[in-house]
Amino acid sequence: MSAARLFVEADLSSGIEVPLEEAQVHYLRHVLRRPDGAPLLLFNGRDGEWRGTLAARGKKAAVAEIGDLTRAQESEPDVWLCFAPVKRARIDFIAEKATELGVSVLQPVVTRHTAVERVNVARLRANAIEAAEQTERLSVPEVREPIDLGRLLDAWPAGRRLLMCDETGGGPPIGDVLGQLDDAARAAPWAILIGPEGGFAESELGAMRRIRDVVSVGLGPRILRADTAALAALACWQALVGDWRRPTPRLATDYRTSKVTV
Repeated sequence: MSAARLFVEADLSSGIEVPLEEAQVHYLRHVLRRPDGAPLLLFNGRDGEWRGTLAARGKKAAVAEIGDLTRAQESEPDVWLCFAPVKRARIDFIAEKATELGVSVLQPVVTRHTAVERVNVARLRANAIEAAEQTERLSVPEVREPIDLGRLLDAWPAGRRLLMCDETGGGPPIGDVLGQLDDAARAAPWAILIGPEGGFAESELGAMRRIRDVVSVGLGPRILRADTAALAALACWQALVGDWRRPTPRLATDYRTSKVTV
């Protein structure tokens, strides 16, 4: 039986019981139809990944009885994705795929041409959690409240490099820029900034270019939708700077179901 993989907030260690949320119990009992004693894998972003077994604690309640550690917590790339919100289905897609691609922070950014007025942060976090569960990540990216672009730039942290994707075509190819970075630049914390469907205003482009560690790049000759641009930039960054440069561990995974086989 494949082990269902769950994110929990509680600390994890051998021999303890971790209460499961009602939605998790419903998923395990009524969607996956898992009985007591079914194998689980649990992670919380701090303590690594642990084996567990499902145990009932009432009609609608259940716990995970924690066994042994399967993977220690690992370091992950420190890369933010700062993006102008787009319509619901596409912003959900960004949260899901950016989590798969290893971002540490999802930061919605309100720009002058941003058309979407409301961002459901709880929904984005739920999408990020589900993606982390299915892709064997040991963490879930932080999902932040939307912030005005000007405020974000005013408080930009020293030393964090900003990869600005310039839809005007004024930046050099992203592959050329990232491929020429030295080791110090690769090791630095990063952020990728993607604009709205209408593009950045000229004043916004000027403000971004005044950031000390900004790198302006182009994403090729075609106009990309905002969600496509975000994932394309992340994929390039991971391939040339991030953890795609490391050897890939072999995991016993069924990629049709995205569940780990134990």
